[in-house]
Amino acid sequence: MMYPLVLDLAADKIPVTVTCRVLGFSTQAFYKWRKDPVSQRDWDNAHLIDAARDIHADDPAFGYRFIADELPDRGITAGENRVARLCAQERIFSVFSRKRGLTRKAGPPVHDDLVKRVFATGAPNTIWLTDITEHRTAEGKIYLCAVKDLFSNRIVGYSIDSRMKASLAVAALEDAVNRRKPTATVVHSDRGSQGGFNWSSQHPDLGGMRRGYSRLE
Repeated sequence: MMYPLVLDLAADKIPVTVTCRVLGFSTQAFYKWRKDPVSQRDWDNAHLIDAARDIHADDPAFGYRFIADELPDRGITAGENRVARLCAQERIFSVFSRKRGLTRKAGPPVHDDLVKRVFATGAPNTIWLTDITEHRTAEGKIYLCAVKDLFSNRIVGYSIDSRMKASLAVAALEDAVNRRKPTATVVHSDRGSQGGFNWSSQHPDLGGMRRGYSRLE
């Protein structure tokens, strides 16, 4: 915005009309801005951007759609298009987002595929599989994260939430660990949208399990 420059030049005795003419806008527009330097829209956008940055810092896997879902919890109501525009403006992107022509911070490396696509085991609690599914209800969407023991095909832990956050996966694994008390268990999932949560910062220890991911084919 060039309006503050007009004030600086006016302090140096350069007439406002001359500066506005040179910069290509009217004196009326300048004086309107001077009366109300920050519009309500700009103020609201600034609060939205701050909230989006906080949400993205909590879970870098979140793109603008998940950020829009989280905003009402912070007292902000905004449509997806507006959130998408402001996130693009501030370069707030999911670490898993890939689009041509944009330079973004690369996502974290995928963990080794410890299962090697061989989905069979001869003992319980050696390999667990986990995934997140979306379900529509009369009251809105809910997300279910389930942990299945590959040996028995039984669900050994789960969690449900109205938001698909990293804590959803952590809660499901905590539930499974508390039920089964495993040792040296391999936990396998496709990378998905939640593959990028920082395990060590979200939960330092879940019973000595090893994590493995594979890419969706």
